[in-house]
Amino acid sequence: MTNRICDILGIEKPIIQGPLLWLTDAKLVAAVSNAGGLGMLGFNAGQTTVTKSLDETIERMRTEIHKTKALTDKPFGLNFGPTGDPKTDTFTRPTLDLIYAEKIPVVAYVGPIVPALFKELHEHGVKIVYRYITPSVENAQEAEANGADIIVATGFDEGGTVPERTVGTLSIVPLLVDAVDHTPIMAAGGITDARTAKAAFALGAEGVYCGTAFLMSQESRMAENIKQQGVTTNADDMLMYRSEPAYYRSLPGELPNHLLEMNQAGATGQEIFKASNAYDGMRQGMLVGDLSKGYASFGLGISNIHTIDPVQTIVDRISAGIPA
Repeated sequence: MTNRICDILGIEKPIIQGPLLWLTDAKLVAAVSNAGGLGMLGFNAGQTTVTKSLDETIERMRTEIHKTKALTDKPFGLNFGPTGDPKTDTFTRPTLDLIYAEKIPVVAYVGPIVPALFKELHEHGVKIVYRYITPSVENAQEAEANGADIIVATGFDEGGTVPERTVGTLSIVPLLVDAVDHTPIMAAGGITDARTAKAAFALGAEGVYCGTAFLMSQESRMAENIKQQGVTTNADDMLMYRSEPAYYRSLPGELPNHLLEMNQAGATGQEIFKASNAYDGMRQGMLVGDLSKGYASFGLGISNIHTIDPVQTIVDRISAGIPA
């Protein structure tokens, strides 16, 4: 199998595993890369505890990169999330230094477009997979103008921090495909099997960017009780409530049920985000498996997942819907 995304990234199959923050580690990322896709390490990959030390965060990431290199000789990438404010963004420069020192070949760039950073990454030979949380025609065109190698069209079907606009994957993919001149588009949101991958390619996508599909793998470090609840869950079961920046969805559970009640009572997104234990709620819910202290967010493609399979099986299943 070959296409533009495979050629750009040096991989066999145009499938990227989303960085997934706490829920990635060397085992999962290497498994995806060894299966022919591109694994991505997220922030806090492989970790179980929170640290506020910038230096420790970077060294933890370096250790996980080394573990990944020991498990695969295939390309893999790293999450990169600049805020665009040089006065307050203390994390970007140490992250860039880490990327260059470890010769990471590709980043999943999430955040505002900073032309100088695009230029710098390219000068160091790093490919940019650009994924804005709320994609738009204007943002995609700006990313292309600044040299993004690949642009991800994320639909409201995705898990995690969903776009602020309720535009589904089937709508956002062709919108961005038509908006750009030459940059390949990847589809994200709800893609978990051959049927959903085939639909994405029929709409003009040249690759797929998947999170939920790989969370439900044998190699995933997500809590086993959450995996088992996910197997019996479909899109109708997911709870949706306001949060920051706009909405969140979760499996039912003690805290998610309370957040939904707050939403129905008129609480603000900020109030609900605070009550969810913010981003640590993901660690508590999905890594620890405690839905009394956290939440468990999946994309709507969870409806198509009925077994916990090896990464290789999942990659093969998705690939079956991708044109040869």
